[in-house]
Amino acid sequence: MKNLILIIAIIVISQRMIAQRANKIAFGPYIQQMSTKDVTLSWSTLEGESIIIDPLGKKDTIREYQQHQIHLANLKPNTSYSYDVLNDGSDEGKGVLTTFPDKIIPFNFVAIGDSRNRHDVHAKIVKKMMEKNPRFVVNSGDLVANGRSIGDWEAFFKVNKEMMKNTPYYPVLGNHEKDSPYYYDFFDLPNNERYYYFTVGDALFIVLDSEGIQIDEPNYISDANSDTFWQKAFSEYFDTQKKWLEKVLELNNEAGFIFVFQHKPLYSVKKSRVEESIMTRKFWGDIFERHGVQVFLNGHDHHYHHAMANGVHFITAAGAGAPLYKVDAPQPETIKYKEIEHFVNVEVNEKNAVLHVIDIDGNEFDTITVKRRDTK
Repeated sequence: MKNLILIIAIIVISQRMIAQRANKIAFGPYIQQMSTKDVTLSWSTLEGESIIIDPLGKKDTIREYQQHQIHLANLKPNTSYSYDVLNDGSDEGKGVLTTFPDKIIPFNFVAIGDSRNRHDVHAKIVKKMMEKNPRFVVNSGDLVANGRSIGDWEAFFKVNKEMMKNTPYYPVLGNHEKDSPYYYDFFDLPNNERYYYFTVGDALFIVLDSEGIQIDEPNYISDANSDTFWQKAFSEYFDTQKKWLEKVLELNNEAGFIFVFQHKPLYSVKKSRVEESIMTRKFWGDIFERHGVQVFLNGHDHHYHHAMANGVHFITAAGAGAPLYKVDAPQPETIKYKEIEHFVNVEVNEKNAVLHVIDIDGNEFDTITVKRRDTK
């Protein structure tokens, strides 16, 4: 009888421990969808664990998380608020949010790309980014090595924890996200969450999806028909996105600055990807030049590359953690390149925007100045 009581007690204690662990914040809190008056606060709690066993008997634990969100409204522009999503006396759920300004005042943001799998490098980059105290961060895709691996997201949120609780984070879909449900669970984004835009002051920020809906090519598709399969699989999706972009640019033609983000580059200096970048340029045509876009920021090629074409700065900034790539095919439009881990701190002023390209040690190795668009 005593043994039975002991077993029951152990079960009860274990259930209590699981319940307590489930209520503890696993990811976050972090800031999403910031505006002048509204914001979303997000965090995740651990809900349970599953075990998968391979044919050799090796066990792997897969954790399940529950997502939580609070939508705040009626805030004052350009104002800092302390928040506590738990309100339990601990520091676990605390952070500080600062709403976007409703006037044209100087601010800065940080752009990075391909944080992926070298978490020590990613952590060093994040530390340097935090020194710049950005109003928000944009990651141009491949946030993680495998978007369908919860372990990769666990590492991502661990690295970004201190920054994201005080700084809004805007992601871009990369090929390594694999159109994962985790991506849409963890991030609360405008529009359809695949491509979207937001504004700060008189600056317009547009995020595009270069990947499309995730599908696998069936094994029965022959090599001769493979290219046709992929072209037709996404043609309607990308045509719809292109029409949406045209409309967004037309509606926001009075913006002083326009920054466009996409994962894949329009100008690649990696030989094996030059042809793909040419095809991407052909698809978009003159849309960026015609609408006066000043800066196009992307990832995918793991190095720094600055090209200039038709008045548009095309910048590959993909040095936040993924293994670096060699530059083996500089293009006629190439201005500068460097194989180094880095991020871009962008200072947006009243008359210009200055892009400071900074390496992992905090050294600035490129500076680009962009004049405000003439919209008056």
